[in-house]
Amino acid sequence: MLAKRVFLGVLTFICSMAGGQTAATQTQTAPNPAQIVATMQKACDWQLANLTTEKVSKDDTNMSWIRAPFFLGDLALYRVTKEDRYLDPILKIAADNQYEPGKRFRHADDEAVGQVYEELYFLKRDPAMLASVQARWDQIIEQPMAGRVDWWWCDSLFMAPPALARLGAATGDRKYFDFLDKQWWDTTDFLYDKSENLYFRDKSYFQTREANGKKIFWSRGNGWVLAGLAEVLRYMPEDYTFRPKFVSLFKDMATRIAGLQQPDGFWRTSLLDPTSCPGGECSGTGFYCFAMGWGVNHGILPREQFLSVVENAWNALSSAVADDGKLQYVQKPGAKPALIQKDDTAEYGVGALLLAGEQMIELNK
Repeated sequence: MLAKRVFLGVLTFICSMAGGQTAATQTQTAPNPAQIVATMQKACDWQLANLTTEKVSKDDTNMSWIRAPFFLGDLALYRVTKEDRYLDPILKIAADNQYEPGKRFRHADDEAVGQVYEELYFLKRDPAMLASVQARWDQIIEQPMAGRVDWWWCDSLFMAPPALARLGAATGDRKYFDFLDKQWWDTTDFLYDKSENLYFRDKSYFQTREANGKKIFWSRGNGWVLAGLAEVLRYMPEDYTFRPKFVSLFKDMATRIAGLQQPDGFWRTSLLDPTSCPGGECSGTGFYCFAMGWGVNHGILPREQFLSVVENAWNALSSAVADDGKLQYVQKPGAKPALIQKDDTAEYGVGALLLAGEQMIELNK
């Protein structure tokens, strides 16, 4: 069915171009599957050709959280196209790294790459792909810390919990969901502002304010959280006791964040003071597009309320893909709202776009 839709979409796109339809007109219409796939491939091909280093291993700590979202997005593109050119590089990198997480024993950033190995396990069912990740989590669970100590910054809610959720789904052992649940809500009690339905990046922002007097809520930070929620819910059993709490949080956050989208389809790096760092930003926008798209596709978010938000976000993201495939306007690694430049890019931004693209295709089936 998808292949047929993609073919028809390509045919429609070619015919419309032959009839003289302009690019400006195209962006005002809902994207079709062929256009979505083409955008995903262009961005992914550029990023695969421009990796600083292929390694994400115990000796490559700082790259794990940067690169893992891209690898996950690349695998999303593989699910869409079934083209081995997107699967084979990830298989090779994972095997070269012996499916090992980063070297820091319980640092969430170093657990992010475990999600990639787990996704490969779902495709290949090779137990070796799970062994190191499972051993690491078993050790962490045996030496528990409070969630707010373990996952003290909101980014960590994308890095670690989805790895636990995938492990629970792969093994059928609910202890991983139980640990995830305990840690998540302790971190949330610490960082989540219930009056705003947004997460502070970390405790250093509790008392700081933007120039307009509003609290500082970082777009990508909340993008990490909302995308992490979507990934957790994706693998959490429907009958899991505490699933409704996660669903409720997801709805509350998505509703709040949707209302902060700017007219151009992007979100600004500072959610409550968009003028402090003007200009659209792609990593936060990409993660929101993915998470809300997933929510609509799975009946958690109402289509009539969120479809236009997701489509506008996708059109914004697509506009930031240069002719050569480079995704522009991606805030560099950081911990707070900041100005961005057109040429700024990072692999997690491309990963967010690819994850969003998979959900956009599902929306258009």
